[in-house]
Amino acid sequence: MNNKFEKLIKRLSPTIRRISYRMNGHFTFFNDDDLCQEALIHLWGLFQGGELDDKTDSYILQGCYFHIKNYIRTSVDKVSFSSLDSPIDEDGTMLGEVIASGGSLPVDQVEDRLLSEEVRKSPLDERELKIIDMSMAGLTVRQIGERLGVSHVAVIKLRKKIMAKCEKLRYELKSGYQN
Repeated sequence: MNNKFEKLIKRLSPTIRRISYRMNGHFTFFNDDDLCQEALIHLWGLFQGGELDDKTDSYILQGCYFHIKNYIRTSVDKVSFSSLDSPIDEDGTMLGEVIASGGSLPVDQVEDRLLSEEVRKSPLDERELKIIDMSMAGLTVRQIGERLGVSHVAVIKLRKKIMAKCEKLRYELKSGYQN
């Protein structure tokens, strides 16, 4: 790694870590370290292109903030919940059948499916379950709000609350795996 880039990273890393931590606090879907790493990769690309030569630390950190925010926004759109009752292949095989027969799935698929099932069992209220179902059906925030008779802002707040519950369940599931 370039000595100049190492000095830049050493100087900015604590603040980038704080930014990553705060962003993860708002969007509890990502690991803080993953967001920090994404920002550092972004900075490396800019450094290689010579785009950081005349920039102040404040300008660079603001760019990191917006990059992380955009990264989260575009990645959240790619997330979807699945049910253990839904088929996992074109033959219609269910996850329960695969496990009963001694078959295996990639770990991330199993974790996602277990999380989805735990979310369904968790103490979500009826409105939150409806929001999950409508989101999985591809409805926009405004369409969900219209169907529930609430504002789109209320739907956004409820989705954040659901995501917080999901993250808590994900943590509980992962700590259960390790014990």
